[in-house]
Amino acid sequence: MLAVGFYLYRQRRRDRVNLAQLKVATEAGLTEPASLHPLIDPARCLGSNACVRACPEGDVLGVIRGKGQLINPTHCIGHGACRAACPHDAITLVFGSATRGVDIPLLTPEFETNVPGLFIAGELGGMGLIRNAVEQGRQAMDAVRRLKGDGKLLDVVIVGAGPAGLAASLAALQHKLRAVTIEQESLGGSVFKYPRGKIVMTQPVTLPLVGKVKMRETSKEALLDFWKGIERQTGIKINYQERMEDILPNTQGFTVKTTRATYSTRAVLLAIGRRGTPRKLDVPGEDLPKVVYSLIDAEQYRDRNVLVVGGGDAALEAAVSIAEQPGTRVTLSYRSEAFSRVKEKNRQRVDQAAAGGRLQLLLKSQVKAITPDKVRLRHNERELELANDAVIVCAGGVLPTPFLKKVGIQIETKYGTA
Repeated sequence: MLAVGFYLYRQRRRDRVNLAQLKVATEAGLTEPASLHPLIDPARCLGSNACVRACPEGDVLGVIRGKGQLINPTHCIGHGACRAACPHDAITLVFGSATRGVDIPLLTPEFETNVPGLFIAGELGGMGLIRNAVEQGRQAMDAVRRLKGDGKLLDVVIVGAGPAGLAASLAALQHKLRAVTIEQESLGGSVFKYPRGKIVMTQPVTLPLVGKVKMRETSKEALLDFWKGIERQTGIKINYQERMEDILPNTQGFTVKTTRATYSTRAVLLAIGRRGTPRKLDVPGEDLPKVVYSLIDAEQYRDRNVLVVGGGDAALEAAVSIAEQPGTRVTLSYRSEAFSRVKEKNRQRVDQAAAGGRLQLLLKSQVKAITPDKVRLRHNERELELANDAVIVCAGGVLPTPFLKKVGIQIETKYGTA
């Protein structure tokens, strides 16, 4: 009886903890996974807790009243370990949900789209995991080298230098393909934009020219340093700060237009993120060097006047991190009257920073112009001018779906589709 009583006590305590986490996520509106995630069949689930233990992210799944549930849906990044661990086949991995569709390009097993010679690998294809992105980039280059060419064109243009683009670039060099890799920002793609010190969960992967890389858990900085070392050692060339603007199919392959050049190629690999290009404010002065679209290192802003624009978790985290630096004067501007779809912890940290005078919060405000030493905003129907040294815009990104459709790629919207 004591053993049974102790078991029931632990079960009820676990339920309370998991219900509390689910409540926080629900109240914040954080109920929709970004992409691939588990769908749990309650009729099959027997509450073994195996899926919870298998998840590398730690707090995505929980057992409530004997059934597995997503308690932090937005934390799920599609590892898929939960499905493999479930002893009762109660988990299916799906894209999207009944209320929120996810656009996924139709791809062959070689990651080729319906447009011959145009490939997609990594996050854009719905698989955001580093291990999957690397493998897809490698396999896509295996398919590219089998395409017939006359040697007059490039064999492939690789767009993006994240995990998929890096692996594809290495594979292209290994196969002696005539390739060009372009990247609109920096090496690492979405990994480069992670906050400083963020732990990146990964599993052993095989990189062309490098071999098997065993990394179970590492920091963002260590992973980027490792990739930079590979870049130096192998001699792969990546054209940074070059953005792809258009892809035009022709009888021989494609014409790829960028901000710097025009390339003729028989194949293209799109290894870009689902966010595509950062969403801009479309105001005068936004092209100034002091305007950036993600926070990399809060320390670089000490003793400076900083404006952070946005109302999501990324904006709140950036504003608070910068406000913690000595001598900074931080303003957080958001167009709505309240934050929605953000973690309660971030909301509380912003309120505490504002109450302590470390952060100025301007809700219902919009940036109107940016100058070298100032910013002009409209706040509560009046104009406001602030001294400014740096602007960080955290307004999400422009989804690449319209561009993909323009090129002719077929897109399928998944609503909880396996």
